[in-house]
Amino acid sequence: MRGRRAVAAGAAMAAMLAGTVAAGAAPAAGAAREAAGDRAERDGPDRFRGQGIDWHRCRTGPDDVEGGLLDEAKAQCAEVTVPLDHRHPEGRTIKVAMSRLKAADPARRRGVLFYNPGGPGVPAMSLILQVRKAAPEVAARYDLIGMDPRFVGRSTPFDCGWPVPAVGSAGPDRRGFERTAALAKDLASRCAVHRDVLPHASTRNTARDMDVIRAALGEPKLSYLGSSYGTQLGMVYLQLFPRRADRVVLDSAMNPDLFGPDLTRTQGPAVAAMTEDWAAWAARRHDRYRLGSTPAGVMATLRRIDRAAARSPLKVGRHRVDSRMLPMILFNVTAGDGPEAYGSFAADVRVLNAAARGAEAAPTPVLEEVLTGLSSPDAGGTASVQTAILCADRAASRDPETYYRDIRAHRAAEPLFGALTRNLTPCSFWPTAPAEPPTRVRNDVPVLMVGATGDPGAVHAGQRAAHRALAGSRLVTLRGVFRHTVYGGLFAPRNACVDAAVERYLVRGVMPARDAVCSEARPR
Repeated sequence: MRGRRAVAAGAAMAAMLAGTVAAGAAPAAGAAREAAGDRAERDGPDRFRGQGIDWHRCRTGPDDVEGGLLDEAKAQCAEVTVPLDHRHPEGRTIKVAMSRLKAADPARRRGVLFYNPGGPGVPAMSLILQVRKAAPEVAARYDLIGMDPRFVGRSTPFDCGWPVPAVGSAGPDRRGFERTAALAKDLASRCAVHRDVLPHASTRNTARDMDVIRAALGEPKLSYLGSSYGTQLGMVYLQLFPRRADRVVLDSAMNPDLFGPDLTRTQGPAVAAMTEDWAAWAARRHDRYRLGSTPAGVMATLRRIDRAAARSPLKVGRHRVDSRMLPMILFNVTAGDGPEAYGSFAADVRVLNAAARGAEAAPTPVLEEVLTGLSSPDAGGTASVQTAILCADRAASRDPETYYRDIRAHRAAEPLFGALTRNLTPCSFWPTAPAEPPTRVRNDVPVLMVGATGDPGAVHAGQRAAHRALAGSRLVTLRGVFRHTVYGGLFAPRNACVDAAVERYLVRGVMPARDAVCSEARPR
């Protein structure tokens, strides 16, 4: 679980590179679906859709652990050719890599199920192994397909050579904001060398790549399971290719009208609510963590740490934690609401509290991993590609002052996280503009949505907005928990009610007759 928390923490840091502006009025759902279908028929000529697939072993060398695991599971891997720019398919092409686990019960096979775990920009090829383990009945009925999205993992990757993976928090004052603006501008400039591909990193193009793969597999339709950012990819696919969708599950849906570089602006209140839930948990364990005997006392400890970091960087082992970095560390409260995740986070805060008091502070193993990641170069270009996807999906304001005014206006209401979630990103200085306008999601394709009321990443208001945009959807809501993604125990604890709803739909095709609510008794 410590490994799982570290992965979740990394995902949270990636989310800090996120974005938004609301879409305008949309046509009626049926008309939008027909228009989308017409566009879908014109996208992707036959020479891509009809290409053969050369399946091969997945392991690429002795150090390829994930490829080895796929081979052990008898998975197959392959690459397909897709246009760099689907609007101009006669031009340059790129390769997109994928894996396949064939249905465990061929006699009952009903098609292919694509899985995208989120990110954006998270490689998915090896993660189909987790789906098979979590949902064996689903794996019995479907060929599981894991695709590394374009420019990610094995799919024609690029790397901007960033010295750090994130801009971070603007800090408590104008000087801190200007430092992060300069950092964002520098990071953006390092991606200029890839300006020929940056406009084509969009979710829209990744959805088109999925449909090329569907056709190359010889499948008339595809089923889909997407979580977090994977829900945005799923919604864009539904809008472009409504007739190609079979059974679709969206876990922790993003607001499709806001998705882009500024989406994190909506997260502050949800993260604060989760922090207060954790504070109540830690207060009941004051004898162990010594952070405060009441929730208010624990929150006061966090504010003291924040003030200390603003005065002078905290010494934590070999690291220095300043006001740009601290909110990114505290954001890791979102890694999970279970006792192990909360306890691990409390142990980290205890270290930070000691450092704030001037005492010697040795980081926990998890905190050491997080601090090392935040101060190290962007490994393999992961963060720069994630940012490229967001910048290609929606344009950000080019005026840094709009961000500074927003931070100032919300500083009192969002004291710990506002300067982080509302800060600018490299998209404000990006060397290219989006090649296409944002995809307006408005259709009536049947979809099953699941999510939590206390989700700090895909906030509940955004889930509701997605539900309204997808007129044919049903929403199953898990109440009373603070977690991002809820199905199958893939990235959060399992809930039997949610799992049953998803698997009834994927395996038997039974959609809930109406929206439903699940609950969970959390240990206190």
